[in-house]
Amino acid sequence: MPSHLSADHPAAQPPPRGSVDALISQTRRLRGDVDAVRRDAQQDDTDPEGRWQRALYNLALHQLNDLDEHLAQLRDGPPPVPATPDAAAPVVRTVPPAPRPSSLLSRVGSAEWNLLTDEASWSGELYQILGRDPAAPALTLDELPSVVLDEDRPRLTVMVTDCLIDAKPIDGEFRIVHPDGGVRTVHMMGEPVLAADGSTASMWAVLRDVSELRRSQRTVRETRDSLQRQRHIAQTEHRLAVELQEAVLPPWRGSLRLPQQGAPALDVAARYLPASTSALIGGDWYDALELPGGETMLSVGELTGHGTTVTSGMAMLLGAVRGMAMAGSEPRQLMAWLNQLLDASVQPALGSAMCCRYRPDTRTLLWAQAGHPAPLLFRNGTGRALAPPDGVLLGATSGAAYGQAEEPLEPGDLLLLHTDGLVPGRSRAATVDRLLDLAPRFGEARSAQDCVRTVVEEFGEREREDDACVLIARVTN
Repeated sequence: MPSHLSADHPAAQPPPRGSVDALISQTRRLRGDVDAVRRDAQQDDTDPEGRWQRALYNLALHQLNDLDEHLAQLRDGPPPVPATPDAAAPVVRTVPPAPRPSSLLSRVGSAEWNLLTDEASWSGELYQILGRDPAAPALTLDELPSVVLDEDRPRLTVMVTDCLIDAKPIDGEFRIVHPDGGVRTVHMMGEPVLAADGSTASMWAVLRDVSELRRSQRTVRETRDSLQRQRHIAQTEHRLAVELQEAVLPPWRGSLRLPQQGAPALDVAARYLPASTSALIGGDWYDALELPGGETMLSVGELTGHGTTVTSGMAMLLGAVRGMAMAGSEPRQLMAWLNQLLDASVQPALGSAMCCRYRPDTRTLLWAQAGHPAPLLFRNGTGRALAPPDGVLLGATSGAAYGQAEEPLEPGDLLLLHTDGLVPGRSRAATVDRLLDLAPRFGEARSAQDCVRTVVEEFGEREREDDACVLIARVTN
């Protein structure tokens, strides 16, 4: 079974809960029955058969507890995966390998060490567990540590010493090394056998190979630890992306009148609409900036993808837009420089953008676009999309040239700029049609903020797979 499966891979899905729940119920009933029989079993330490029966009952309870744990893991499936900040990346589950059925019922062997004669008696299964030649003599208690991993020998010594001197039962694990170098984990349970004078005459034990079981449990534990780390990283990245986005997007809320000194020429309002899944913080932006001489720059755009990297890329582009616009760059030159900026960046990215420069003295709009939806112009209760000048996506082609369009505006005209995904589940053309249908309502609105509120009421509350921005500017004089 592969260690990495896509989220929709059938092997990554848990089995039907009903069948596994039934197995869990049966296992727990059987565990209760075995425990009841064990408590009723004869507790005579002088009876060898009674000792072995009691040991096997205890061993069966261990096995059933392990089986119950495995069935619960099988029912619940792999742990949940945190939402990735990058929706473009495939969702990947790290799924621990399913334990083989044979590993649930471990191999069991038995042994008895006579302290009076220094003889050892092993079952045939124990030779296989410890990787010993069945023709070789069984190891004495003094020889047993020779097959135990160096770091586990002190643990075995303590268990055996407590059993022989203080008559404490043995219940612990250690690792043994096979002649071929393979390491196995053994669970040992045993008790001392007392002589008539109260001294320890021998020690018996049952040993179980739990290697596969412990390997499976370790894999599950490591997987859950890894997913916890991934979840923490995802949460941290999401928080950083949100903080970065909030720091970069314009701080104004409600309507903004530009220029701020003298008679305002534009009434501007905008809204960022997040994706329904809060983890998907994208690279959409909007901006309105007063330029020297009373002109206004309006821009919207987006970078593909989600997460901190995309949000920081958006911050870089928006900062460049503001700086170049303040320096007097026309929209087509601004688009060309943004394309060069993305082309030269260490992180390859694609983006779309639109930049408008409004000159209030002539009521003229200069604008350019890079693979972006054209502005919508609403006038006297009707709307239309402006004819776009040439412009390819940012980052798609080195040295791309961009066209520029000019549009005369009138008092009362309304411009709507938006990013893709504003109308969930709609193509770009269908989105434009739906927005143009709002023309009568825009005609009745008193401000740009009322128009933005209309868009949000119509499209903002729906389930959306991606984030989006809308900016509306109304010519006031």
